[in-house]
Amino acid sequence: MRKRLMSVGAASALAAGLLAGVSTPSNAATSLPCDIYAAGGTPCVAAHSTTRALYASYNGPLYQVRRSSDNTTRDIGVLSAGGYANAATQDSFCSGTTCLITVIYDQSGRGNNLTQAPGGGAAGGPDNLAVATAAPTTVGGHKAYGVYVAPGTGYRNNHTSGIATGDQPEGMYAIFDGTHYNGGCCFDYGNAETSSNDTGNGHMEAVYFGNIKVWGYGAGNGPWVMADLENGLFSGVNQHYNANDPTVNYRYLTAIVKGEPNHWSIRGGNAQSGGLSTFYNGVRPNVSGYNPMHKEGAIILGIGGDNSKGSAGTFYEGVMTSGYPSDATENSVQANITSAGYSTSTGGGTGGTLTPGSSISLRATTACCTDRYIRHQNDQAVTSVINSSSSSLDKNDATWIVHNGLANSSCVSFESKNYPGDYLRHQNFHLYRQTNDGSTLFAADATFCPQTGKSGQGTSLASYNYPDRFIRHYDNTVYIASDGGSNSFDSATSWADDVSWVVDQPWA
Repeated sequence: MRKRLMSVGAASALAAGLLAGVSTPSNAATSLPCDIYAAGGTPCVAAHSTTRALYASYNGPLYQVRRSSDNTTRDIGVLSAGGYANAATQDSFCSGTTCLITVIYDQSGRGNNLTQAPGGGAAGGPDNLAVATAAPTTVGGHKAYGVYVAPGTGYRNNHTSGIATGDQPEGMYAIFDGTHYNGGCCFDYGNAETSSNDTGNGHMEAVYFGNIKVWGYGAGNGPWVMADLENGLFSGVNQHYNANDPTVNYRYLTAIVKGEPNHWSIRGGNAQSGGLSTFYNGVRPNVSGYNPMHKEGAIILGIGGDNSKGSAGTFYEGVMTSGYPSDATENSVQANITSAGYSTSTGGGTGGTLTPGSSISLRATTACCTDRYIRHQNDQAVTSVINSSSSSLDKNDATWIVHNGLANSSCVSFESKNYPGDYLRHQNFHLYRQTNDGSTLFAADATFCPQTGKSGQGTSLASYNYPDRFIRHYDNTVYIASDGGSNSFDSATSWADDVSWVVDQPWA
Protein backbone atom coordinates (compact mmCIF):
# COMPACT_ATOMS: atom_id res chain seq x y z
CA MET A 1 0.00 0.00 0.00
CA ARG A 2 1.21 3.49 -0.82
CA LYS A 3 2.00 5.54 2.25
CA ARG A 4 3.66 8.94 2.22
CA LEU A 5 3.40 9.54 5.94
CA MET A 6 6.32 8.27 7.98
CA SER A 7 5.86 8.19 11.72
CA VAL A 8 8.52 8.25 14.40
CA GLY A 9 8.07 4.57 15.07
CA ALA A 10 8.57 2.63 18.18
CA ALA A 11 11.01 -0.04 17.37
CA SER A 12 11.69 -2.84 19.58
CA ALA A 13 9.29 -4.97 21.60
CA LEU A 14 11.36 -6.93 23.96
CA ALA A 15 10.31 -8.55 27.19
CA ALA A 16 11.39 -7.12 30.53
CA GLY A 17 13.00 -9.17 33.29
CA LEU A 18 15.54 -11.95 33.01
CA LEU A 19 13.88 -15.34 33.27
CA ALA A 20 15.58 -18.70 33.15
CA GLY A 21 14.32 -21.21 30.61
CA VAL A 22 12.02 -23.93 31.88
CA SER A 23 12.95 -27.53 31.16
CA THR A 24 10.16 -28.98 29.07
CA PRO A 25 9.93 -31.43 26.17
CA SER A 26 11.18 -30.07 22.87
CA ASN A 27 8.22 -31.39 20.89
CA ALA A 28 5.06 -29.41 20.36
CA ALA A 29 1.54 -30.77 19.81
CA THR A 30 0.88 -33.82 17.59
CA SER A 31 -1.00 -31.74 15.01
CA LEU A 32 0.43 -28.31 14.33
CA PRO A 33 -1.21 -25.43 12.41
CA CYS A 34 -0.43 -26.64 8.90
CA ASP A 35 -1.51 -30.20 9.74
CA ILE A 36 -4.82 -28.75 10.94
CA TYR A 37 -5.28 -26.62 7.82
CA ALA A 38 -4.55 -29.64 5.60
CA ALA A 39 -7.10 -31.74 7.47
CA GLY A 40 -9.62 -28.97 6.86
CA GLY A 41 -9.02 -29.05 3.11
CA THR A 42 -7.13 -25.72 2.98
CA PRO A 43 -3.44 -26.64 3.05
CA CYS A 44 -0.65 -24.21 3.82
CA VAL A 45 1.18 -22.89 0.77
CA ALA A 46 3.53 -20.77 2.90
CA ALA A 47 4.50 -21.28 6.53
CA HIS A 48 6.93 -18.95 8.28
CA SER A 49 8.10 -19.00 11.87
CA THR A 50 11.27 -18.20 13.80
CA THR A 51 9.93 -19.82 16.98
CA ARG A 52 8.67 -23.32 16.14
CA ALA A 53 7.76 -25.87 13.50
CA LEU A 54 4.31 -25.45 11.95
CA TYR A 55 4.07 -29.08 10.76
CA ALA A 56 4.43 -32.01 13.15
CA SER A 57 6.92 -33.61 10.75
CA TYR A 58 9.00 -30.52 9.99
CA ASN A 59 12.67 -30.94 10.88
CA GLY A 60 14.33 -28.32 8.68
CA PRO A 61 15.65 -24.79 9.21
CA LEU A 62 13.34 -22.06 10.51
CA TYR A 63 15.50 -19.07 9.61
CA GLN A 64 19.01 -17.96 8.80
CA VAL A 65 21.17 -15.39 10.58
CA ARG A 66 24.26 -13.50 9.44
CA ARG A 67 26.77 -12.17 11.94
CA SER A 68 28.47 -8.83 11.45
CA SER A 69 31.90 -9.92 12.64
CA ASP A 70 32.68 -11.99 9.53
CA ASN A 71 29.44 -11.99 7.44
CA THR A 72 29.06 -15.74 7.73
CA THR A 73 25.59 -17.28 8.00
CA ARG A 74 24.00 -20.05 10.03
CA ASP A 75 20.64 -21.80 9.70
CA ILE A 76 18.63 -22.03 12.91
CA GLY A 77 16.58 -25.21 13.07
CA VAL A 78 14.32 -26.98 15.53
CA LEU A 79 15.21 -29.00 18.61
CA SER A 80 13.40 -32.00 17.10
CA ALA A 81 10.84 -32.71 14.40
CA GLY A 82 7.73 -30.66 15.05
CA GLY A 83 9.51 -28.84 17.86
CA TYR A 84 10.70 -25.45 18.95
CA ALA A 85 13.55 -23.28 17.67
CA ASN A 86 17.07 -24.18 18.71
CA ALA A 87 17.89 -20.71 20.01
CA ALA A 88 21.13 -21.95 21.58
CA THR A 89 22.56 -22.31 18.06
CA GLN A 90 21.91 -18.64 17.41
CA ASP A 91 23.23 -17.56 20.82
CA SER A 92 26.48 -19.44 20.29
CA PHE A 93 26.96 -18.30 16.70
CA CYS A 94 26.15 -14.65 17.48
CA SER A 95 28.01 -14.39 20.78
CA GLY A 96 29.92 -11.12 21.03
CA THR A 97 28.60 -9.71 17.77
CA THR A 98 25.37 -8.59 16.08
CA CYS A 99 23.35 -10.97 13.92
CA LEU A 100 20.65 -10.13 11.38
CA ILE A 101 17.86 -12.40 10.14
CA THR A 102 18.57 -12.94 6.45
CA VAL A 103 16.07 -15.67 5.50
CA ILE A 104 12.79 -16.84 7.00
CA TYR A 105 12.30 -20.28 5.52
CA ASP A 106 9.01 -21.59 4.14
CA GLN A 107 8.13 -24.86 5.86
CA SER A 108 5.50 -25.82 3.26
CA GLY A 109 8.04 -27.24 0.82
CA ARG A 110 7.11 -24.73 -1.89
CA GLY A 111 10.21 -22.61 -1.42
CA ASN A 112 8.31 -19.44 -0.53
CA ASN A 113 11.13 -18.14 1.62
CA LEU A 114 11.20 -14.52 2.78
CA THR A 115 14.38 -12.53 2.20
CA GLN A 116 15.47 -8.89 2.21
CA ALA A 117 12.86 -6.80 0.41
CA PRO A 118 14.00 -4.83 -2.65
CA GLY A 119 13.06 -1.23 -3.31
CA GLY A 120 9.61 -0.43 -4.62
CA GLY A 121 7.36 2.35 -5.81
CA ALA A 122 7.06 4.00 -2.41
CA ALA A 123 10.63 3.66 -1.14
CA GLY A 124 14.02 2.53 -2.31
CA GLY A 125 15.83 -0.52 -1.07
CA PRO A 126 17.01 -2.98 -0.22
CA ASP A 127 15.21 -2.76 3.10
CA ASN A 128 16.87 -3.32 6.44
CA LEU A 129 17.06 -6.74 8.02
CA ALA A 130 15.81 -7.49 11.53
CA VAL A 131 18.28 -7.73 14.41
CA ALA A 132 18.14 -11.40 15.38
CA THR A 133 18.15 -10.85 19.15
CA ALA A 134 15.72 -7.92 19.26
CA ALA A 135 12.53 -9.86 20.09
CA PRO A 136 13.32 -12.62 22.59
CA THR A 137 10.46 -14.77 23.79
CA THR A 138 9.73 -18.20 25.15
CA VAL A 139 7.45 -20.76 23.57
CA GLY A 140 6.68 -24.01 25.29
CA GLY A 141 9.21 -23.02 27.94
CA HIS A 142 11.97 -22.79 25.34
CA LYS A 143 13.89 -19.68 24.43
CA ALA A 144 13.20 -18.32 20.94
CA TYR A 145 13.35 -15.09 18.96
CA GLY A 146 10.72 -13.26 16.93
CA VAL A 147 11.24 -10.95 13.95
CA TYR A 148 11.43 -7.39 15.20
CA VAL A 149 10.47 -4.89 12.50
CA ALA A 150 11.63 -1.31 12.97
CA PRO A 151 10.69 1.31 10.38
CA GLY A 152 12.77 0.56 7.30
CA THR A 153 12.82 -3.21 7.84
CA GLY A 154 11.12 -5.52 5.35
CA TYR A 155 11.02 -9.04 3.86
CA ARG A 156 9.52 -10.19 0.57
CA ASN A 157 9.22 -12.89 -2.07
CA ASN A 158 8.02 -11.77 -5.51
CA HIS A 159 8.47 -15.21 -7.13
CA THR A 160 6.24 -17.59 -5.22
CA SER A 161 4.56 -20.93 -5.78
CA GLY A 162 0.95 -21.76 -4.98
CA ILE A 163 -0.10 -18.39 -3.52
CA ALA A 164 -3.58 -17.18 -4.53
CA THR A 165 -3.88 -14.91 -7.54
CA GLY A 166 -6.81 -13.04 -9.03
CA ASP A 167 -9.97 -13.78 -7.05
CA GLN A 168 -8.81 -17.18 -5.79
CA PRO A 169 -9.66 -18.01 -2.17
CA GLU A 170 -7.03 -17.93 0.56
CA GLY A 171 -6.54 -17.52 4.28
CA MET A 172 -3.73 -16.31 6.48
CA TYR A 173 -2.89 -15.86 10.13
CA ALA A 174 0.00 -14.28 11.96
CA ILE A 175 1.06 -14.02 15.58
CA PHE A 176 2.20 -10.50 16.41
CA ASP A 177 3.30 -8.63 19.51
CA GLY A 178 0.09 -6.70 20.17
CA THR A 179 1.97 -4.05 22.16
CA HIS A 180 4.48 -3.22 19.39
CA TYR A 181 2.98 -1.09 16.62
CA ASN A 182 2.89 2.41 15.21
CA GLY A 183 0.97 4.62 12.79
CA GLY A 184 3.30 4.09 9.85
CA CYS A 185 2.48 2.20 6.69
CA CYS A 186 2.25 -0.73 6.72
CA PHE A 187 2.96 -3.65 9.04
CA ASP A 188 1.60 -6.39 6.78
CA TYR A 189 1.93 -10.12 6.32
CA GLY A 190 0.36 -11.67 3.26
CA ASN A 191 -0.37 -11.39 -0.46
CA ALA A 192 1.04 -8.45 -2.44
CA GLU A 193 2.18 -7.24 -5.86
CA THR A 194 4.95 -9.10 -7.64
CA SER A 195 6.46 -5.85 -8.97
CA SER A 196 6.84 -4.08 -5.60
CA ASN A 197 4.65 -1.32 -7.04
CA ASP A 198 1.09 -0.17 -6.35
CA THR A 199 -0.80 -1.67 -9.28
CA GLY A 200 -4.28 -0.73 -8.12
CA ASN A 201 -7.19 -1.53 -5.85
CA GLY A 202 -7.60 -5.19 -4.97
CA HIS A 203 -4.08 -6.24 -5.90
CA MET A 204 -3.23 -7.16 -2.30
CA GLU A 205 -4.73 -9.22 0.50
CA ALA A 206 -2.64 -9.05 3.64
CA VAL A 207 -3.26 -8.95 7.37
CA TYR A 208 -2.30 -5.56 8.84
CA PHE A 209 -1.72 -4.52 12.46
CA GLY A 210 -1.26 -0.98 13.75
CA ASN A 211 -3.08 2.25 14.53
CA ILE A 212 -2.86 4.25 11.34
CA LYS A 213 -6.12 6.08 10.48
CA VAL A 214 -5.31 7.42 7.02
CA TRP A 215 -7.60 4.83 5.43
CA GLY A 216 -9.80 2.54 7.51
CA TYR A 217 -9.96 2.17 11.27
CA GLY A 218 -12.08 0.59 13.97
CA ALA A 219 -13.39 1.32 17.44
CA GLY A 220 -11.26 3.05 20.05
CA ASN A 221 -7.78 4.41 19.46
CA GLY A 222 -6.26 1.23 18.05
CA PRO A 223 -4.29 -0.77 17.27
CA TRP A 224 -6.55 -2.76 14.96
CA VAL A 225 -6.32 -5.90 12.87
CA MET A 226 -7.31 -4.87 9.35
CA ALA A 227 -6.88 -6.06 5.77
CA ASP A 228 -4.51 -4.29 3.40
CA LEU A 229 -6.23 -4.68 0.04
CA GLU A 230 -4.09 -1.99 -1.66
CA ASN A 231 -5.01 1.68 -1.58
CA GLY A 232 -6.99 0.95 1.52
CA LEU A 233 -6.69 -0.60 4.95
CA PHE A 234 -10.13 -2.05 5.58
CA SER A 235 -11.73 -2.76 8.95
CA GLY A 236 -14.98 -3.93 7.36
CA VAL A 237 -17.26 -3.17 4.43
CA ASN A 238 -16.90 0.61 4.74
CA GLN A 239 -13.91 2.45 3.34
CA HIS A 240 -13.16 4.23 6.63
CA TYR A 241 -14.81 3.53 9.98
CA ASN A 242 -16.26 0.16 11.03
CA ALA A 243 -17.39 0.01 14.65
CA ASN A 244 -17.19 -3.78 14.96
CA ASP A 245 -13.41 -3.88 14.52
CA PRO A 246 -12.14 -3.42 18.10
CA THR A 247 -8.92 -2.15 19.51
CA VAL A 248 -6.80 -5.22 20.39
CA ASN A 249 -3.45 -5.21 22.15
CA TYR A 250 -2.84 -8.68 23.54
CA ARG A 251 0.87 -9.21 24.21
CA TYR A 252 0.67 -12.16 21.82
CA LEU A 253 -2.02 -11.57 19.20
CA THR A 254 -3.52 -13.98 16.68
CA ALA A 255 -4.55 -11.96 13.61
CA ILE A 256 -6.50 -13.49 10.71
CA VAL A 257 -7.65 -12.31 7.29
CA LYS A 258 -9.23 -14.56 4.67
CA GLY A 259 -10.95 -13.91 1.36
CA GLU A 260 -12.87 -15.57 -1.47
CA PRO A 261 -15.08 -14.20 -4.28
CA ASN A 262 -17.09 -11.31 -2.82
CA HIS A 263 -16.60 -12.56 0.73
CA TRP A 264 -13.94 -11.93 3.33
CA SER A 265 -13.37 -11.92 7.07
CA ILE A 266 -11.24 -10.48 9.86
CA ARG A 267 -10.74 -12.50 13.05
CA GLY A 268 -8.48 -12.21 16.06
CA GLY A 269 -7.76 -13.38 19.56
CA ASN A 270 -5.31 -13.75 22.41
CA ALA A 271 -2.53 -16.12 21.33
CA GLN A 272 -1.97 -17.16 24.95
CA SER A 273 -5.52 -18.17 25.89
CA GLY A 274 -9.13 -18.30 24.74
CA GLY A 275 -10.75 -18.47 21.34
CA LEU A 276 -11.15 -16.27 18.29
CA SER A 277 -13.59 -13.42 17.73
CA THR A 278 -14.92 -12.43 14.32
CA PHE A 279 -14.53 -8.71 13.71
CA TYR A 280 -15.98 -8.74 10.18
CA ASN A 281 -17.58 -11.37 7.96
CA GLY A 282 -19.29 -10.22 4.79
CA VAL A 283 -19.02 -8.91 1.25
CA ARG A 284 -16.05 -7.11 -0.22
CA PRO A 285 -15.67 -3.35 0.53
CA ASN A 286 -18.24 -0.99 -0.94
CA VAL A 287 -15.55 0.75 -2.98
CA SER A 288 -14.82 0.01 -6.64
CA GLY A 289 -11.90 -2.22 -7.53
CA TYR A 290 -12.21 -4.90 -4.83
CA ASN A 291 -14.81 -7.20 -6.37
CA PRO A 292 -13.44 -9.17 -8.02
CA MET A 293 -10.00 -9.08 -6.45
CA HIS A 294 -6.81 -8.94 -8.51
CA LYS A 295 -4.31 -10.59 -6.18
CA GLU A 296 -0.81 -11.14 -7.59
CA GLY A 297 0.71 -13.71 -5.22
CA ALA A 298 3.86 -12.13 -3.80
CA ILE A 299 4.44 -12.40 -0.02
CA ILE A 300 5.44 -9.51 2.21
CA LEU A 301 6.32 -9.08 5.88
CA GLY A 302 6.63 -5.73 7.66
CA ILE A 303 5.99 -3.52 4.61
CA GLY A 304 3.26 -2.46 2.20
CA GLY A 305 2.84 -3.78 -1.31
CA ASP A 306 4.78 -0.91 -2.87
CA ASN A 307 7.52 -1.20 -0.21
CA SER A 308 6.08 1.47 2.08
CA LYS A 309 8.25 0.86 5.13
CA GLY A 310 7.30 3.27 7.88
CA SER A 311 5.77 0.63 10.14
CA ALA A 312 6.85 -1.19 13.29
CA GLY A 313 5.84 -4.55 14.71
CA THR A 314 7.00 -7.99 15.80
CA PHE A 315 6.20 -11.26 13.99
CA TYR A 316 6.51 -14.74 15.49
CA GLU A 317 4.76 -17.06 13.05
CA GLY A 318 2.28 -17.03 10.19
CA VAL A 319 0.90 -19.06 7.30
CA MET A 320 -0.97 -18.62 4.04
CA THR A 321 -3.40 -21.23 2.73
CA SER A 322 -4.85 -22.44 -0.52
CA GLY A 323 -8.62 -22.12 -0.17
CA TYR A 324 -10.85 -20.27 2.28
CA PRO A 325 -10.46 -21.89 5.73
CA SER A 326 -13.56 -22.61 7.77
CA ASP A 327 -14.02 -20.94 11.13
CA ALA A 328 -13.88 -24.40 12.70
CA THR A 329 -10.45 -25.04 11.18
CA GLU A 330 -9.19 -21.68 12.42
CA ASN A 331 -10.62 -22.36 15.86
CA SER A 332 -8.58 -25.57 15.99
CA VAL A 333 -5.48 -23.68 14.87
CA GLN A 334 -6.08 -21.13 17.63
CA ALA A 335 -6.33 -23.95 20.17
CA ASN A 336 -2.93 -25.19 19.02
CA ILE A 337 -1.47 -21.68 19.22
CA THR A 338 -2.64 -21.17 22.80
CA SER A 339 -1.24 -24.59 23.75
CA ALA A 340 2.17 -23.66 22.30
CA GLY A 341 2.88 -21.56 25.37
CA TYR A 342 4.05 -18.15 24.16
CA SER A 343 5.43 -16.12 27.06
CA THR A 344 7.61 -13.07 27.59
CA SER A 345 11.30 -13.50 28.31
CA THR A 346 14.54 -11.66 27.71
CA GLY A 347 16.23 -14.89 26.80
CA GLY A 348 16.99 -16.59 30.08
CA GLY A 349 20.42 -15.06 30.63
CA THR A 350 22.27 -14.79 33.87
CA GLY A 351 22.49 -11.49 35.69
CA GLY A 352 20.16 -9.28 37.70
CA THR A 353 16.45 -9.00 37.36
CA LEU A 354 14.90 -5.63 36.56
CA THR A 355 11.65 -5.46 38.50
CA PRO A 356 9.31 -2.49 37.97
CA GLY A 357 9.10 -0.44 41.16
CA SER A 358 12.53 -1.45 42.40
CA SER A 359 15.51 0.87 42.85
CA ILE A 360 18.76 -0.25 41.24
CA SER A 361 22.22 0.93 40.25
CA LEU A 362 23.93 -0.08 36.99
CA ARG A 363 27.59 -1.06 37.24
CA ALA A 364 30.03 -1.38 34.33
CA THR A 365 31.61 -4.77 33.65
CA THR A 366 34.56 -3.69 31.48
CA ALA A 367 37.79 -4.69 33.24
CA CYS A 368 38.93 -1.08 33.55
CA CYS A 369 35.78 0.18 35.11
CA THR A 370 34.04 -2.31 37.38
CA ASP A 371 33.81 0.30 40.15
CA ARG A 372 31.96 2.78 37.93
CA TYR A 373 28.17 3.26 37.80
CA ILE A 374 25.78 5.13 35.52
CA ARG A 375 24.84 8.42 37.17
CA HIS A 376 23.54 11.79 36.06
CA GLN A 377 25.73 14.86 36.39
CA ASN A 378 24.62 18.27 35.11
CA ASP A 379 21.78 16.42 33.32
CA GLN A 380 24.21 14.24 31.35
CA ALA A 381 24.60 10.49 31.89
CA VAL A 382 28.16 9.55 32.79
CA THR A 383 29.92 6.84 34.76
CA SER A 384 31.60 7.62 38.08
CA VAL A 385 33.36 5.63 40.76
CA ILE A 386 30.78 5.07 43.51
CA ASN A 387 31.59 3.36 46.79
CA SER A 388 30.57 3.40 50.42
CA SER A 389 32.52 6.59 51.07
CA SER A 390 30.91 8.48 48.18
CA SER A 391 28.77 11.49 49.02
CA SER A 392 25.03 11.18 49.46
CA LEU A 393 24.57 13.24 46.30
CA ASP A 394 26.72 10.89 44.21
CA LYS A 395 24.89 7.84 45.55
CA ASN A 396 21.50 9.37 44.73
CA ASP A 397 22.65 10.38 41.27
CA ALA A 398 23.63 6.74 40.63
CA THR A 399 20.28 5.29 41.73
CA TRP A 400 17.39 4.67 39.33
CA ILE A 401 13.82 3.48 39.79
CA VAL A 402 12.77 0.79 37.33
CA HIS A 403 9.42 1.25 35.56
CA ASN A 404 7.60 -0.62 32.84
CA GLY A 405 8.83 0.88 29.58
CA LEU A 406 7.15 4.18 28.75
CA ALA A 407 6.83 3.09 25.11
CA ASN A 408 6.33 -0.63 25.71
CA SER A 409 5.51 -2.32 28.98
CA SER A 410 7.62 -5.33 28.00
CA CYS A 411 10.75 -3.18 28.28
CA VAL A 412 11.95 -0.83 31.03
CA SER A 413 12.48 2.87 31.74
CA PHE A 414 14.70 4.37 34.44
CA GLU A 415 13.45 7.26 36.57
CA SER A 416 15.95 9.35 38.52
CA LYS A 417 15.85 8.63 42.25
CA ASN A 418 16.47 12.23 43.27
CA TYR A 419 14.68 14.00 40.40
CA PRO A 420 11.22 12.39 40.30
CA GLY A 421 9.67 12.65 36.85
CA ASP A 422 13.07 12.76 35.13
CA TYR A 423 14.14 9.73 33.12
CA LEU A 424 17.22 8.39 31.42
CA ARG A 425 16.70 9.06 27.69
CA HIS A 426 18.85 9.28 24.60
CA GLN A 427 19.09 12.28 22.31
CA ASN A 428 21.47 12.33 19.35
CA PHE A 429 22.76 9.02 20.75
CA HIS A 430 23.91 10.65 24.03
CA LEU A 431 22.11 9.77 27.26
CA TYR A 432 20.67 12.45 29.53
CA ARG A 433 18.43 12.86 32.54
CA GLN A 434 15.40 14.76 31.28
CA THR A 435 11.87 15.50 32.43
CA ASN A 436 9.19 13.35 30.80
CA ASP A 437 7.25 15.67 28.51
CA GLY A 438 4.60 13.03 27.74
CA SER A 439 5.45 12.86 24.05
CA THR A 440 5.62 9.67 22.02
CA LEU A 441 9.21 10.48 21.08
CA PHE A 442 10.28 10.90 24.70
CA ALA A 443 8.64 7.60 25.64
CA ALA A 444 10.50 5.79 22.87
CA ASP A 445 13.81 7.48 23.68
CA ALA A 446 13.45 6.59 27.37
CA THR A 447 12.62 2.91 26.83
CA PHE A 448 15.28 0.19 26.88
CA CYS A 449 14.87 -3.52 26.34
CA PRO A 450 16.97 -5.95 28.43
CA GLN A 451 18.89 -8.80 26.89
CA THR A 452 21.51 -11.21 28.11
CA GLY A 453 24.79 -9.30 28.43
CA LYS A 454 26.66 -9.19 25.13
CA SER A 455 29.88 -10.14 26.91
CA GLY A 456 28.23 -13.15 28.50
CA GLN A 457 27.70 -11.47 31.85
CA GLY A 458 25.09 -9.12 33.23
CA THR A 459 22.48 -7.36 31.14
CA SER A 460 22.61 -5.35 27.92
CA LEU A 461 19.98 -2.69 27.32
CA ALA A 462 18.85 -2.14 23.73
CA SER A 463 17.35 1.18 22.72
CA TYR A 464 13.66 0.67 21.98
CA ASN A 465 13.68 2.78 18.83
CA TYR A 466 17.28 2.02 17.75
CA PRO A 467 17.41 -1.70 18.55
CA ASP A 468 20.92 -2.25 17.19
CA ARG A 469 22.20 0.36 19.69
CA PHE A 470 22.81 -0.46 23.34
CA ILE A 471 23.57 1.62 26.42
CA ARG A 472 27.37 1.91 26.43
CA HIS A 473 30.01 3.74 28.42
CA TYR A 474 32.82 5.26 26.38
CA ASP A 475 35.41 7.57 27.93
CA ASN A 476 33.16 7.66 31.01
CA THR A 477 30.25 9.11 29.03
CA VAL A 478 27.08 7.10 28.34
CA TYR A 479 25.67 6.63 24.82
CA ILE A 480 23.52 4.28 22.81
CA ALA A 481 26.11 2.68 20.55
CA SER A 482 26.24 0.15 17.75
CA ASP A 483 28.91 -2.50 17.31
CA GLY A 484 31.04 -0.52 14.86
CA GLY A 485 30.09 2.70 13.10
CA SER A 486 31.15 6.20 12.12
CA ASN A 487 31.00 7.65 15.64
CA SER A 488 33.94 7.20 17.98
CA PHE A 489 31.62 5.75 20.63
CA ASP A 490 30.52 3.06 18.13
CA SER A 491 34.01 1.57 18.18
CA ALA A 492 33.97 -2.23 18.04
CA THR A 493 36.83 -2.35 20.55
CA SER A 494 35.49 -3.58 23.92
CA TRP A 495 31.95 -3.02 22.68
CA ALA A 496 30.52 -6.23 24.13
CA ASP A 497 32.03 -5.47 27.54
CA ASP A 498 31.05 -1.79 27.46
CA VAL A 499 27.37 -2.57 26.79
CA SER A 500 27.12 -5.21 29.53
CA TRP A 501 25.96 -4.01 32.96
CA VAL A 502 25.47 -5.58 36.36
CA VAL A 503 22.14 -4.68 37.95
CA ASP A 504 23.24 -3.94 41.51
CA GLN A 505 21.52 -3.02 44.73
CA PRO A 506 20.77 0.72 44.82
CA TRP A 507 23.29 3.10 46.34
CA ALA A 508 20.45 5.23 47.73
